[in-house]
Amino acid sequence: HIGLQHKPDVPKWDYAKELDVPALKAIFNKWQTQLELGQGWNSLFWNNHDLPRVLSIWGDTGVNRVKSAQALAILLHLMRGTPYIYQGEEIGMTNYPFADLEQIDDIESLNFAHEALEKGQDMAAIMDSIRMIGRDNARTPMQWDSTKQAGFSSADKTWLPVNPNYQSINVQAALADPDSIFYTYQKLVQLRKDNDWLIDADFELLETADKVFAYKRVRDSESHLVVVNFSNQEQNFAWSDSFEDILISNTDVVVALNKQKLQAWDAFCLKLTD
Repeated sequence: HIGLQHKPDVPKWDYAKELDVPALKAIFNKWQTQLELGQGWNSLFWNNHDLPRVLSIWGDTGVNRVKSAQALAILLHLMRGTPYIYQGEEIGMTNYPFADLEQIDDIESLNFAHEALEKGQDMAAIMDSIRMIGRDNARTPMQWDSTKQAGFSSADKTWLPVNPNYQSINVQAALADPDSIFYTYQKLVQLRKDNDWLIDADFELLETADKVFAYKRVRDSESHLVVVNFSNQEQNFAWSDSFEDILISNTDVVVALNKQKLQAWDAFCLKLTD
């Protein structure tokens, strides 16, 4: 799925301007259904040290930053496999607004820039690519609090610069907000500890609008429904079956189901009635 950040059949640095959500659904469906339980086990991840921040490439870093981060977490962590939480993902860290090559450490990004300049490419376009998909985006210092250097270091200069949004996006602020991204991840971790169906229930991808990613986890007579609006736009979603519990959500689920409409980045998991 990480290949979806690039346009098909083009160099890595020519990144896709928009995620192909149907392609994402097909890829996850393949890995969830074809990797047979007992024969293999998935690694579930959005971020790692070689990838840009998922919020910056596929989520929303604006008004829906928190809600989109929660939606991405709910979508991934309720699949079969072992989910990984990369440092800063649990507080919604974003890509760094690199201004020039002096702020870059990653050898891949630097090599790309020098080769592109030799070919006559525009520096502004080069920096745009690095800001979007360069590896240093995932390597900036962890944002612990709103003090100098985000509480990461007492040094005047860190090995990579601290993201300037650290005063609002940091661990201290996340812990103080009961509706923060952090507590969504904490609840998902607890759900995985408490529910065996997350280990062995089958995965069934549902037919939905392109931007809606919905699936069921089914084990014997027990079924759970996971629904995510993977966009900033309202989406149609009709569901008439009854449910007995809301395990996790970032929205008013009853309103969404009654209106048959999902607002931007709505996400939830329901335990369906037997």
